[in-house]
Formats: sequence, structure tokens, C-alpha cells
Amino acid sequence: MKIVVLGAGLMGKEAARDLVKNPKVGKVFLADLNVAQAQQFADTLQTNKIEVLKLDATDDQQLKIVMSKANVVVNALFYKFNEKVARTAIEVGVHSVDLGGHIGGITDEILKLNPAAKAKGLTLIPDIGVAPGMVNILAGLGASKLDNVKSIKIYVGGIPVEKEPPLEYNVVFSLEGVFDHYTDPSHVVRNGVLREIPSLSEVEPFYFKGFSGLEAFHTSGGLSTLAQSYPGVQTLEYKTVRYAGHAKKFQLLVDLGLTRKDTEVNINGQTVKVRDVLREVLQSKIALGNKQDVVLLRVVVKGERNEEAVTYEYEMITYRNQENNETAMALATANSISVVAQLIGDGTIKERGVLPPEKVVPGEAYIREMKKRGITITETKHRSTNIVKG
Repeated sequence: MKIVVLGAGLMGKEAARDLVKNPKVGKVFLADLNVAQAQQFADTLQTNKIEVLKLDATDDQQLKIVMSKANVVVNALFYKFNEKVARTAIEVGVHSVDLGGHIGGITDEILKLNPAAKAKGLTLIPDIGVAPGMVNILAGLGASKLDNVKSIKIYVGGIPVEKEPPLEYNVVFSLEGVFDHYTDPSHVVRNGVLREIPSLSEVEPFYFKGFSGLEAFHTSGGLSTLAQSYPGVQTLEYKTVRYAGHAKKFQLLVDLGLTRKDTEVNINGQTVKVRDVLREVLQSKIALGNKQDVVLLRVVVKGERNEEAVTYEYEMITYRNQENNETAMALATANSISVVAQLIGDGTIKERGVLPPEKVVPGEAYIREMKKRGITITETKHRSTNIVKG
């Protein structure tokens, strides 16, 4: 199979690193506007399976040419390109996966392309990162083992192993994404009703073996397609995990309007977007650098099976790969999208159309493949002795 990786940022590069290791992958095209930077990385892989291409993602014709070289496209561009890449994939006739960013209805628009993708015999799976992505697949796996799903709760956090002020956090992915997730409203299902609530709200203590002083709070985008996939669920929520105190500190920045895209000030006759200033300040203040990071994940799926109350719990702790200097977040995210792309390319995933990950990615196969890459996801089953009454 031939695979094109769009974007040679951190996630794109690490996806390419994984892809070239698979003997079934004959060619990997790494496409980016910064050809020199992409080539510098490609040279470190020491393989003739990878080829660097120049790509300006705003150039429609260039995007078509690049994507046409593949059987499967791994879209590691910023999420504002996701819908455009999905439409192009259908136009040129290739399978496609993206890292998601369920912000502003982007994924909803991609899902509307289902009839067109199915008609062309293509598989497009949006939102294949960690959250959304991995959490959807695990939620889907747990749900598939139940007769009736009642509750899905998701907790995910990419944090430094050692917290440090001022925000008890080091940025492990795009700050633009962090701002969006903290500023846009979150969605939850309570008593079977989909509700909108503020992000950074309902802060609660969170416990994970080996870590102390954590908290969890609502952020936007994490549920992705789960509410639509499981319309009968009574409880559905996604919370981000950070060190205690983080939400309160960031709440002040949100309340002041500093994270909004439309907040502007006039300084000496020049209009400045406050969000841009905040991003640049924080980028230098809380950059992860070479510090050790970790991704903590827990997905809890509750329901009924054979008239018993049953819970499936999935947990993952992933640390930075010091050998490749690959952050834990990059390791988990890039391998997630790479694995799913390969499951499409090798025919494991046969369903066609635009499909949410929880409905189409085989959870057991996904867990096995992630374990091969040093990412261990454990499943724990809890059974109640109480008989569920009808």
C-alpha cells in the first residue's frame, strides 16, 4: 500500500516514522510546505520508502496531485483543513483519516459526505487522535460487549511528569487547540438529554495510580460523534485531566476574553488580536521542551449484559519515548492515526463511507497494534451480582 501523510509537523513526522516500519507499506509520501524540514526528518529514517513532497494545502490543485499518489491519506494538518481534505479524498478516490478537532461542526460536515464516499467505495474516518480517536474506539469496544449502554465517561490528559508553575502545565500539542477546547462550550448527556455546559467547569479530583494532585474538568470537542452513535445513553461526558489548580488559573484568562478569537485591542494605532499575544507569551513560558510528559487515559463504559450490570474500564499510561525524543502525546496520537490508516490499507477495515471511529475500528485489533508500538491499553471488567430488573 502507498500512504500520503499531509503535514510534517510533530504528528505527521511520527506517523511517517511508524508507517515505514510496516513491510506492507511500500511507499510513504511526506508532504509539507517546508520541504527542507521534512527532508531533514526523512533522512533520519534511513529508508528509501519515504519521499518528501512539497504541499501548500491552500492550493486545491496541488492538494489533489499529492493525495492522488496514495491508497490512504493520513491528514495531520491543522483541523481547519479537515473538511477540504475529506472532500478532496472523495474526488480523487482515496481512503482518508484525520486527527480530528470536533470544533465548529467540522466533523459533522465531513460525516455528511457519507453517501458520496460509500458510492465511490471509500472509507473516511475522522477524529483519529487520542481524544477524540482512541477514546472513541475504546468506548465503542466496551459498548459492543453490552446489550444496553447506560453510561460512558472519558478522562484524558497530556501533562508533564513534574508539574511546574505558573499554570501547572506544559503544552504538549497546539496551543490554538488548547484555547479552543477551553473556550468553546462542552457537551454532555445527562439523563438522556444532550446539554451544553461551559468548558473548565465541574472540576473534580481525579485519581490515577502513580500520580497525585490531579483534577478533571469539562472541555469541548472530546465527545466527537459519541452522542450520535449512542443516542440511548443516559450519561455521557468527557473531561480533561490536569494538575490541581490549572482550571482555575486558565478560567481567569478565558473570563478576560484573552482566549477568544475576536478579542482585539488598539495599540498605537495598530489592531492586535489578544489571543495571538497570549499564544506567543505562553509558547515560551510553558513549552515542554525536553521535559518528560505522560498521557493518562481512562474510559469507563457501563451498561447491561445478560441481565447483569457490567462495567468495562480501559486505562492507558504512556510516557515520552526518550530514544526518538518523541513526546508521549505525539507517540499516542501519531500511532493511533497510523494504525487506523494501516487497518484500512490492509483490508482489516472493510466498511465503506464516512464512519465514526467507535463504529468501524475493531477495538481488539487496535489494542493489539498499539501494544506492538509500546502503548499498552488495559481492559478491566466489573460484574455486579445484582440482576438488572426490566
